[in-house]
Amino acid sequence: LCRELSDLETQNEQMLAQMNQLKEKEKSFQELMERYNFTEWEITEWSEQQAVFNFLYDSIELTVVFGPPTDGDVFSEDPSRKIVSLNFESLLDEEKAPPSSRLVQRLIFQFIESQGCWQEKCPTLYYLPQVLHDVSLVVSRCKILGEEIEFLERWGGKFNLLKTDINDTKVKLLFSASTAFAKFELTLSLSANYPSASLPFTIQKQIGNIGEEEISAVLSNVPVGYHYLQRIVTLIHQNLLQVPR
Repeated sequence: LCRELSDLETQNEQMLAQMNQLKEKEKSFQELMERYNFTEWEITEWSEQQAVFNFLYDSIELTVVFGPPTDGDVFSEDPSRKIVSLNFESLLDEEKAPPSSRLVQRLIFQFIESQGCWQEKCPTLYYLPQVLHDVSLVVSRCKILGEEIEFLERWGGKFNLLKTDINDTKVKLLFSASTAFAKFELTLSLSANYPSASLPFTIQKQIGNIGEEEISAVLSNVPVGYHYLQRIVTLIHQNLLQVPR
């Protein structure tokens, strides 16, 4: 009897340990889902004729025009209902918008245009959720990029970043540090797949000995992913500009 009780206790302990492991896994998966929530759209209209969605603080509008309704499809919810057209439109005020917002908008539309005919990708209502997800993913990434640039524009001085300039889809970063006797400009070419791929770059040395070789060595050690641009700036500051060379 004592042996049976001992076996039961052991089994209970094992089950509790497994349950705790499962709870930890569930917690980590939940955190991951919350971190990568790509629902970046809002419905502003859903009628018998069309649906209208807004992205990125109402600066991008997607209009989806439906084909003729099937019998009994009063609310335009039949997955097999045909889609006649999908049209993306920028509502951003280019003159008033800051450079970071204009850059984000360019990158998102770069992705939209690279996909070709959206109606072919989404011939029926069945495919619309996937379209919304794909666009949301790019919007989410580009939105974070815009926030990173705004952060660098505000706090760049703490990282020896003298100036942040945007030209089309390129970001120019001018670094200057008297302690390291160095001044150079790093130009990064951005695309809609940021931050999942390393960024092509050019370097213009102005003062000192920090050039392409030294900067390339630092950039090669920056893994792609969340806050990629900020991490590039941080590592350049830490590895090249904090100590005299």
